[in-house]
Amino acid sequence: MFAAIFVLAALLRLATVLGYRPAWVYWFDSFTYLNSAIELTPEKSWQPGGYPILLWLLRPLRSVAAVVVFQHALGLAIGVLVYLLLRRRGAPAWVATLAAVPQLCDASFFRLEHAVLSDTLFMFLMVAGVVTLLWRDEVTFRRGVCVGLLLGGAAIVRTIALPTVLVAVLWLVVRGAGWRPVLAAFIGAAVPLSAHGAWYAHHHGSFSLTGSGSGVLLWARTMTFADCDVIRPPAEEASLCPNGVTKDAASEYVWDPNSAINLFRGDEDTRDSLARSFAIRAILAQPLDYLHAVARDTSIAFAWTPIAHPKRTTPAYGFAKGVWPVPDNPLLEKIQQRYDPRVGVLRSVDPYAQLIVWYQYVGYLHGPLKLLIVLLGFAAVWRRPRTAVLPWLTGMFLLVGPVAVLDFDHRYVLPAIPLLSLAAGALAARR
Repeated sequence: MFAAIFVLAALLRLATVLGYRPAWVYWFDSFTYLNSAIELTPEKSWQPGGYPILLWLLRPLRSVAAVVVFQHALGLAIGVLVYLLLRRRGAPAWVATLAAVPQLCDASFFRLEHAVLSDTLFMFLMVAGVVTLLWRDEVTFRRGVCVGLLLGGAAIVRTIALPTVLVAVLWLVVRGAGWRPVLAAFIGAAVPLSAHGAWYAHHHGSFSLTGSGSGVLLWARTMTFADCDVIRPPAEEASLCPNGVTKDAASEYVWDPNSAINLFRGDEDTRDSLARSFAIRAILAQPLDYLHAVARDTSIAFAWTPIAHPKRTTPAYGFAKGVWPVPDNPLLEKIQQRYDPRVGVLRSVDPYAQLIVWYQYVGYLHGPLKLLIVLLGFAAVWRRPRTAVLPWLTGMFLLVGPVAVLDFDHRYVLPAIPLLSLAAGALAARR
């Protein structure tokens, strides 16, 4: 059964590669990653440099198509990891297969894997770290180091993974694993984190995973509920209060030229520091409003069909037919010359594109099914805690975390799915 699903998933990914050439390249994120890979320099932004290292390793191929083929292979590998761990834990073959189906067969994953974005690499490292930790009940020093390396590696791809290192360590402590595995996990995680910090310091003068910007993101989260009559910020932060600009999604405040943050006069580091201070002050002054905003936006994930958030976006399943030139970008010529000359236009090619366009409406995990996976995983936490607790907590953190620090995005839901599916499948595990 699993072999049949795996072959289907591989063929559908092949159709995606043949039907959409060369790959999705996005105006901001993709160009930032590719430029960082060309220069082998971490960008001074809120994006860490882990994913550009992968792009740099694949650069001799001079093809973004090769990058996404590699990412499609990682997508298949994630499904295999989910299946293998559940089988090892005694789950029936049909349950383990069913748990792997969302990752293997949801067309949303095809779209994500086919883009020059960090998410697929991040997802693989997260799932591989959790599976490695749960592979045997006894955690050796060597395995603890491997877990730390994988989760620490995920953190230098997307910083949202950094707290998951602590979640894994806490799980080891609660399980009574002893001090050696705990120390090993810390040592393993310290290697990629320290290496990235030193790399960043070499180029930008400070030991960090990212540059300024995280404070601005958290500030944008508060703009959906902030009331300065309640917050009472000090004078230096008062200019960051809502200024009458109203957006339908928190992330829109980052980009709107008329929002308070973009009218702020001062250097970027000062702006980011004051934005973070204002945001923390707002959350402490209005905790219930903050929790309501996070819960409301997280619930978008559970709608039957994709909801436009923000409303200016198209909440499509992802695939269409046509030709899509990349919007004008000052880095385009550089990337064409030094990474892949085909970057710039994405084209659909029939009959492969038509197949994927048709399939996406069938191969889509609707919101209520996502909610069911969450609830089954929660039930497994109580029935099979040895297997379910870690993936469920990690998956829920990846689901809610991005909303808590900025906003909901359909793209950010996907990394949580294989972990939550793993937890749900543990309900049928024997141990």
